[in-house]
Amino acid sequence: MSTVRVACAQLNLRVGNIAANADSIMAAMAWADGHKADILLLPELAITGYPPEDLLLRRRFVDDNLAALERITKASGSVVTVVGFVDRVAEDQHPDDSVPRELANAAALVQGGRRLGTYHKALLPNYGVFDEARYFVPGTHTDLIWELGEVKFGVSVCEDIWSPSGPPTDQAKAGAQLLLNINGSPYHHGKGEERAELLAAQARRSGVPVVYLNLVGGQDELVFDGESMVFDATGQLIHRAPQFREDLFYVDVAIGSDQPAAEVRSRLPEDEEMYTALVTGLGDYVRKNGFSSVVVGLSGGIDSALTAAIAVDALGPNAVWGVTMPTRYSSDGSIADSRELAANLGCRFDMIPIDDIFAQFLESLAPQFEDTDPNVAEENLQARIRGAILMGLSNKFGSMVVATGNKSEMAVGYATLYGDMAGGYAVLKDVFKTWVYRLARWRNRDGVVIPEATIQKPPSAELRPGQLDSDSLPDYDTLDGILEMYVEEDRSISDIVAAGFPPTVVDRVAKLVDRNEYKRRQAAPGVRISTKAFGRDRRLPITNGYLK
Repeated sequence: MSTVRVACAQLNLRVGNIAANADSIMAAMAWADGHKADILLLPELAITGYPPEDLLLRRRFVDDNLAALERITKASGSVVTVVGFVDRVAEDQHPDDSVPRELANAAALVQGGRRLGTYHKALLPNYGVFDEARYFVPGTHTDLIWELGEVKFGVSVCEDIWSPSGPPTDQAKAGAQLLLNINGSPYHHGKGEERAELLAAQARRSGVPVVYLNLVGGQDELVFDGESMVFDATGQLIHRAPQFREDLFYVDVAIGSDQPAAEVRSRLPEDEEMYTALVTGLGDYVRKNGFSSVVVGLSGGIDSALTAAIAVDALGPNAVWGVTMPTRYSSDGSIADSRELAANLGCRFDMIPIDDIFAQFLESLAPQFEDTDPNVAEENLQARIRGAILMGLSNKFGSMVVATGNKSEMAVGYATLYGDMAGGYAVLKDVFKTWVYRLARWRNRDGVVIPEATIQKPPSAELRPGQLDSDSLPDYDTLDGILEMYVEEDRSISDIVAAGFPPTVVDRVAKLVDRNEYKRRQAAPGVRISTKAFGRDRRLPITNGYLK
């Protein structure tokens, strides 16, 4: 056999929806059979969805996943199907009797109504967003290979291929002529290039073709970008699937001979890739959690404008409701910008003035506030009134509130708890303010959607006369540079100062970040697009006396 037709199902699956996931898997099997594929790859933990987290602690959940695998096995035809599932580990397979875990992150090979074999993932990631050592026992038979006619092939799962000395290398040494790797590999900015380099190196090192199949779609904070890839034995990329959308494809992979040249799809440009990740994450979160529409508070500022644009692109204009809630401090320009934005997007727009409500709050609190100067207490009342109104609309009409705060604000506490932080999802939670501007300009690439005045005016919360963000914070280029080092790189204050940032500013920003951990614990989830997002990646104690 000079070629193997490898089919790949880059699917958007839902965690816990085992029956529907099995239906999608079997539909892909029928498609692969119709295209006379030899092998079909499905994503990592395709049956359960990825990551299932503590659902794995429920025996019934694991049983249902195994029952679904039996159903899939019975439906298998001539194609060798590789499908991710959760397996139970027999006592004689357990490498460490002192560890109570009994599950494996597994891939089953099924064909003709029977299971040909099972592979257990050996390298269990336990960093960043991954917590697989909490649930799974590592596989030990890393050099397993199977035969398809005269062709020997190896199967591995996600992290197994990230180590130069991992299972795929063992399989190639054992005689595998083709390496197949199924994945639930989440997106972050820059990861696509990193993956491609790693996979090409594996193909060159082993001297055999590599097929990488990835999951696609949003799951809570995570976004899976797909971008499944095929490399020939020289490490040359011969196929790239689309990013952020489902795709069924097959490639005739040459075994032991040169692979014919092929035109390969390009990766999305950087800004478009990040924007599409945000659209995918919000859209899937809304749909998979049973909402049909969202409501967004429009301030006339750039954060709420970009949030609304993402929401419309994710769900359509009829599913997005923009609401502006002016007070005495809101400028006419901000109200006009909000109205123009909604018109450009084609979504519903309402104005609900809240100054009378704000005045009533001040009147009610006057005895307690007597003889004090106005401060953030009065400012934050406005944000909390807005949050209450948005949540009221959500409760009445079933539209999920999308919070509008960005990563820079979340980092330093420049977002109001129970106010503008209110909502079911915070789509910009992992987007620094400087990236907000960049993405807004990208969204306007083919014509003005976000009003130019919104992009150009100095950022302001408009909670007191003449207020600007710069009154309280360093300029955003400086702030984001410090935050990138302190939050994402875990660098010390002395390291950041040595990089050229002013010592007093660095010290103040670091204290703000640490002081506001309690707020972030109460924030809505949001799309992860960086290497270290608040929540899943960065888990620091709220009560923390360490600052260096």
